[in-house]
Amino acid sequence: MVEKTYQKLKAIFHHFSKPISLLTVGLVLFFANNSFAQMIILSDEETELYLQSLIRPIFQAAGIPFDRNKIYIVEDNSLNAFVSDGNNLFIHSETILKAKNSDELRGIIAHEAGHIQGGHILRHKLLMQEMQNVSLASLVVAGALGAASGRGDVAMGVALGAQSSLINQSLAYRVQEERNADEAAISLLRKTHHSPQGLLNFMKKIQAQNKLQGINENSYFRTHPLSGERIAFLQEAVKNSPYQPNSGSPDKQLKRIQAKLYAFVKSPAQTSLKYPLSDKSIDSQYARAIAAFKKMDFIKSFTITDKLIKYEPNNPHFHELKGQILMEQGKIQQAQAEFAQASKLLPYSVLFKINEAQAVLELSPSAVQLKNIIAQLQQASVARPTTIGWLLLAKAYGLNNQTAEAQYASAQFSVMTGDLALAKHQAEEAKRHSLSPQLTLKIDDLLNSLK
Repeated sequence: MVEKTYQKLKAIFHHFSKPISLLTVGLVLFFANNSFAQMIILSDEETELYLQSLIRPIFQAAGIPFDRNKIYIVEDNSLNAFVSDGNNLFIHSETILKAKNSDELRGIIAHEAGHIQGGHILRHKLLMQEMQNVSLASLVVAGALGAASGRGDVAMGVALGAQSSLINQSLAYRVQEERNADEAAISLLRKTHHSPQGLLNFMKKIQAQNKLQGINENSYFRTHPLSGERIAFLQEAVKNSPYQPNSGSPDKQLKRIQAKLYAFVKSPAQTSLKYPLSDKSIDSQYARAIAAFKKMDFIKSFTITDKLIKYEPNNPHFHELKGQILMEQGKIQQAQAEFAQASKLLPYSVLFKINEAQAVLELSPSAVQLKNIIAQLQQASVARPTTIGWLLLAKAYGLNNQTAEAQYASAQFSVMTGDLALAKHQAEEAKRHSLSPQLTLKIDDLLNSLK
């Protein structure tokens, strides 16, 4: 990983592109309901592999194509998950941290898959468009009535009345969507041989959080059905399910993920309280190693991580963390060796390969190394496009005197960081060189997409 794992990047990714591994933080800009929204996205190989093991079977049961690059972890302290255009699934970090076991996360995922399966995103967009059209018409009528009567309050009253009706229509629609998604979740959990008890438990947590925060679930403003109604439905589903619920104890893998995630998104002081020195478990030591890393106490972090590797020498994520610590200390060659070991243990990880590529590029690579790194980063740009991947590829091309290719990679980086004007300029500059037919096609496609 290039950036510090806890550093908040200022990059803005237009195509839901994810930052690099080990919980690097970045901002995502996306277009939803005709407005832009920003989120802080976390990316980590270990956490994503765990989520993938839960999501893939549910998506398969729902007939939804699974694409790991469309699964996002949002840094947010609220209990939530949601879907967007293109079958993108977003899960809040607090949802993962507060899950008692995998069944709870599985239930939430099944509910969101129900939204995708039901086509709710497209239907909601169509409804919003219809509402905008009706709203515009109501403003025109309101203006005409106001002008005819000479009273502005008449126009305001007509406009507000129309808006109130539209809001009620939208909320009623969403209430029905949520009910349908719950029903779909029960079906999907049954197909994958799981009890809906986890979804029920998590709904109770959301209900408790709402009460704690003083959120009134009245019939006008809520965007979900009353939690009490949903809980009653889920309780009945649990009774009728042929599958036994989880015993309630946290899964071993989930506990590991939660320790890692907690250490990255919370302060070192909070981590020390939750994972004190008296707790000798590997999970607790993992959290403390990351907390020390965030404090830049590299000696302590390194010492703990070395112990972790002795406990589990074939754990690629421990080697990745050690590589990060070494990178921060400027020990690039040693870091590269750790990243290489992580890649060897998990050879299909694109994120690990990008980490290794960055370290090699810092070491003045030979011509052979440079050629291998370019091939590696080219594959990464296809399998998992990231800002840092394109940036490193541009650097590698530049070192290899491939100017046009470097400008093209830079243009892709600019697109993903939101600087479309610069991307257009870089792509046009690339076209000034003698190009292969393949590169010409890529640049033309990029320029067309920028239009």
